[in-house]
Amino acid sequence: MIKVILSELGEGITKATVSYWFFKDGQKVNQNDDLVELTTDKSTFNLPSPCTGVISEIMYSEGDSVEVGQILAVIDEG
Repeated sequence: MIKVILSELGEGITKATVSYWFFKDGQKVNQNDDLVELTTDKSTFNLPSPCTGVISEIMYSEGDSVEVGQILAVIDEG
């Protein structure tokens, strides 16, 4: 299983808000597919899937605030 983690966003930015999930639990994703749209005070960006697999769990809902280093989702490569 691969953990999708919110990585460093830049100087002074410690969190982002989940705007939109492009996939749901149980759906197949391919590596580099846009997985989730996130917003900060300064920008909006899409986070790509780090691997091909099935989303086994999404940890945060749309509208939730996520801190850097937190797990956004888990993808099962099997």
